[in-house]
Amino acid sequence: MTFVGQNEAGGTVQMGTLNGKPGVGPMQLLLVGLAGCTGVDIVGILQKKRARLDDMQVKVRAKRASDYPMIWTNIHVTYLLWGEGIRPKDVEQAVQLSEEKYCSVGIMLGNSATITSEYKILKPGEKVK
Repeated sequence: MTFVGQNEAGGTVQMGTLNGKPGVGPMQLLLVGLAGCTGVDIVGILQKKRARLDDMQVKVRAKRASDYPMIWTNIHVTYLLWGEGIRPKDVEQAVQLSEEKYCSVGIMLGNSATITSEYKILKPGEKVK
């Protein structure tokens, strides 16, 4: 029950355990795809705004329906941004543009799930509480 997906460029992703190494489940891959999609959007938008972004993490929590097909029903995205002088207005605009216009994964998932988000701006080296 293990599958390895490969794209045209040769990138791979493993679903299921292979040689004792765990993979990522298909439903979790949707959340990983959401995090990557929106993360790339936001970093790109903030770079265009000349924000001094040192690091960024995107954390996704979600709840599934209890009945089959057990789709994601609620998804919450937390954007953690590290840097000096990052303006909340710029982050809010970047998040909005990603969620409403650019991130095709989020827009698609939003057709079946309620997606909410929040962000935190942290100083370089600051730990997440």
